[in-house]
Amino acid sequence: MKLELPAEKKLVHTMTMPIRWGDMDSVGHVNNALYFRYLESGRIAWFDSIDATPASGGDESFIIANVFCNFIHQLEYPGDIVVKTFISNIGRSSADTWHTIERTDRPGVIHATGGATVVWISLAEHKSKPFPDWLRKKLEAAETA
Repeated sequence: MKLELPAEKKLVHTMTMPIRWGDMDSVGHVNNALYFRYLESGRIAWFDSIDATPASGGDESFIIANVFCNFIHQLEYPGDIVVKTFISNIGRSSADTWHTIERTDRPGVIHATGGATVVWISLAEHKSKPFPDWLRKKLEAAETA
């Protein structure tokens, strides 16, 4: 099953990172599990940029409700990748994040796509909570910018 990224999404963050030698598997390409780390790195870097880093010592945080990755082209060492993060569907306590992964030496060629639904929760209660006003403003500003 291939999950498609929606047409209605807003680019909120772009980051470049190296493909490390240790990311490779015995077949000579980046291990599939590492793609999820790349997506996570993009999502966390965006959270950092809006001062919403998960579990940063507060009593509320983001958690992941689901996550997926579509593997389109192999990634191989050496090289650098660009992880683009998008947002859509901001709800009461959740939002959808989407990602693309490209190599810097092959701009425009998508090697993987993915996404995750993130939910804002009370860490003490283990229950979803509405986004606080300060975060909702940042999310809505990002979605409409």
